[in-house]
Amino acid sequence: MIGVLSCSKVDLRGIYGPHFDALAPELDLRLPGEIDRPEDVSFMVTFVPAPDAFTRYPNLRAIYSVGAGIDAIMACPSLPPGVPIHRVEDPDQALQMAGFATFHVLWHHRNMGNLLANQKIAHWERQLTGLSPRARRIGVLGFGLMGRAVARALVALGYPVASYSRSAPKPPEDGVTHYIDGAFEDFLAQSDILINVLPLTDQTKGLLGAENLAKLPKGAALIHLGRGGQVDETALVDALDRGHLSGASLDVFETEPLPAGHPLWHHPKVFVTPHVASICEPKATVLSIRRNQLQSEPMTA
Repeated sequence: MIGVLSCSKVDLRGIYGPHFDALAPELDLRLPGEIDRPEDVSFMVTFVPAPDAFTRYPNLRAIYSVGAGIDAIMACPSLPPGVPIHRVEDPDQALQMAGFATFHVLWHHRNMGNLLANQKIAHWERQLTGLSPRARRIGVLGFGLMGRAVARALVALGYPVASYSRSAPKPPEDGVTHYIDGAFEDFLAQSDILINVLPLTDQTKGLLGAENLAKLPKGAALIHLGRGGQVDETALVDALDRGHLSGASLDVFETEPLPAGHPLWHHPKVFVTPHVASICEPKATVLSIRRNQLQSEPMTA
């Protein structure tokens, strides 16, 4: 089975090559320049493909994203119609996301930024009220594998948790109030800390703009872990500067890497991280691709 590793931004061979060699030797993975018969390539492993990444391969039967999102693949102009796109969904990756989100919930709820600032000036000031998890209502925007893991972690800590998704989750999650399509405003109104883990689609692009940010309770915080392009960054800065929002943790951005001069880097109410909330371990990615390929293609003698 011949596949091609093709990505415009990441050295996939350096990251995944040793694991394919050790765990999936039956999969012949090559770089584009090493393909002498493009018609023999049956699958591609990618993340951010170049515009012409798919042009040479007429017999692709599967495309694998090494990241949780597939928006860059879907936007590629040479993407062939009808070829299935698979993303790796690893339980460990969901646990990473849950831990990351929980850290940031505690950061905003317990005013950790203020505590660090006080440490720098040797100022001793204790917060004596509002420390109970019951004091902050959490909204989880998106309820797939990641959203469910995030909600479970926060329910376990005693936070009131609500979710929003297009349809009712099956099964429903114990301890979570589920809002579905048509109740978005009600969901936002009860989210003291909003955690976004939605994928990027036509429906979610620009979803968190000025209008919807204004529907969050005054003093709410945003934890943005979905995809760049879902949050209007100018509107977010305005909501923070006006005091409508108390803070934001941002892991994804409209432009990545975030430009050095961008105001979000230095905003006192913003915690910036470089798209690291949840990264599937290379070993798990390779095993997932191997399992799928062996199930979908007949083995030859």
